[in-house]
Amino acid sequence: MAPLLKNLYNEAYLSLLTSTLTQYFHSFDEKLFFMSIYDKDWKNRELKARMHHIANTLGTLLPNHYEKSIKILKLTFSDMNFSYGLENMIFQDFVAIYGRNHFTISMDALAHFTVHSSSEFAIRTFLLKYPQETMQQMQLWAKSQNEHHRRLASEGCRPRLPWATQLPLFINDPSPILVILELLKEDTSKYVQKSVANNLNDISKNNPKVVIKLLQKWIGTTKQSDWILKHGARTLLKNSNKEVLELFGFHTPKVTLTDMLFSKEVKRGMQLDFSFSLHSAQNLGKLRIEYAILFLRKNRQHNKKVFHLAEGEYTRTQKSFHKSYSFKPITTRNYYEGEHTLQIIINGTMLKEVTFFLT
Repeated sequence: MAPLLKNLYNEAYLSLLTSTLTQYFHSFDEKLFFMSIYDKDWKNRELKARMHHIANTLGTLLPNHYEKSIKILKLTFSDMNFSYGLENMIFQDFVAIYGRNHFTISMDALAHFTVHSSSEFAIRTFLLKYPQETMQQMQLWAKSQNEHHRRLASEGCRPRLPWATQLPLFINDPSPILVILELLKEDTSKYVQKSVANNLNDISKNNPKVVIKLLQKWIGTTKQSDWILKHGARTLLKNSNKEVLELFGFHTPKVTLTDMLFSKEVKRGMQLDFSFSLHSAQNLGKLRIEYAILFLRKNRQHNKKVFHLAEGEYTRTQKSFHKSYSFKPITTRNYYEGEHTLQIIINGTMLKEVTFFLT
């Protein structure tokens, strides 16, 4: 079993934090720090709750002067930042909690702390309080020579960033984000490219027409922008948006599906096996091959989930495919006994649908 994320904040990390802090703030009370951290609720706190608790505790023990505390924390972070990434987000959390009324100092601190960590959660506090000023700062970061700053410019304003506070302002109107993405659409850093793509994917869930317009405008500009667009359009592609599929060259398929074999009964904990062949009078051409499972839910309704199977330019007239899907229990999906449906989807067109039973 994988270790719990909350246990990243263990004695080794906290001891390193306090010993580094005391080098720059000699009167830091390590004993009181540990007494405060390991309170009666510590064991029950999850990752983010522990992060907030540590940041809050630092605020009670560091100087009662924000700028002085930030200077101490910057020096501490610089001594630790190559060893830890996620754990060091306590530094950004400190800024989000104590720096809301110190915009300039906080922006400089978040730029410092995001290197080899990430300020993507903390910056949202300022986007909510100072949307215009913060977006102006993020435009400057988008032009930075530092890839961590450029990535923060994109990741920080994602409308639906996982684990983070959503940004209703940008969900309703993503136009301020587009200014930043325009600056980053040809970025050569894969770290930045992934963030820009994820931002586009977020936008597509509420504003698909906005993303389709960008696809039409940017596609074919560079290899970098094409990769970003393809990854950023993944939800639209999975939803079989014909306009988007056409933009990427996935036209209505002129193929025939034959020789479909599949497990008609699957025991929970085992796997569904299926195979099929595609045929065409000429070359199969450019194909995006997906399968969907309509999972039976607790309420006896079905929930469709689309999975990628293969993609490519096929110069032959026939090709066979085989795939398995495991019904082993996972934390993110419960499986219920009963009739399920399997669909084979080619370039957004469903060519075959069969049912099987989970027992």
